Amino acid sequence: MSRIVIFGAGGRAGRRAVEEAVGRGHEVTAVVRDPDAHRGPGRAGVSVVAGDVTDPTSVAAVAAGHDAAVTAAARLDVPAIDFYTAATEALVAGLAKAGVSRLVLVGMGPVLEVAPGERLLDAPGFPAAHRGFALGHVAQLDVLAAAPDLDWVVLAPPVVFLDETAARTGRYRTGGTQLLSPPGTGTPFSYADLAVALLDAIDTPRHHRALVAVGP
Repeated sequence: MSRIVIFGAGGRAGRRAVEEAVGRGHEVTAVVRDPDAHRGPGRAGVSVVAGDVTDPTSVAAVAAGHDAAVTAAARLDVPAIDFYTAATEALVAGLAKAGVSRLVLVGMGPVLEVAPGERLLDAPGFPAAHRGFALGHVAQLDVLAAAPDLDWVVLAPPVVFLDETAARTGRYRTGGTQLLSPPGTGTPFSYADLAVALLDAIDTPRHHRALVAVGP
């Protein structure tokens, strides 16, 4: 059993990561901005706490005593490049202070390449409305690359909306920094299976200091 701190635990990916971790017998600290908004029947193995992923002092306080961290945190009310830069810098500093060396992050498909050296977000026709959010994830990668003492992996799911209702299959594929080939028509990728990949990256880590494509 490990102790895992999960930032952004109130979101769709974060909630599934909590469920997957608890199902594996781990002890989870679920970090959210407002615990009162997530009150409900208590669940064994889960502690819901307030925390600010952009504040290194807060990160260090909630992460102390844990073996690994997951972040699925996102903000839509501030520029993505500002949020992801601040959050990643805070995670790097706060986790170091807490003595947590493994960090698994939920990434974004457009930062992956369509060909060597050609990112999807730079391709002609990429929606301008989504470019700012993608550049936030690029900034996240830049901060991580400059943190030599942190063992991190960014798992970037497909460039489609993940299926919130699809059942957990326990199956997924991983690749490198390029988009995975399409799995076939009608094959969704569920948040539940993304959570499987996130927790596998802690329980049986195969990727270190890397951006990794993940999908069905």
